[in-house]
Amino acid sequence: MDELLQNIANIGFPIALSAYLLVRLESRMEELKTSIINLTKAVEEFSIKRD
Repeated sequence: MDELLQNIANIGFPIALSAYLLVRLESRMEELKTSIINLTKAVEEFSIKRD
């Protein structure tokens, strides 16, 4: 029984930490994606106005 609890503690923490980080980073990645799309549009508009 102690070995089972120890395995859950050893394996559970990395899994929980990974899940937490994925959830936190997902929103950041969406913000980054939106920023890249907006930047791409701005560069395209600048290129059109410049020509």
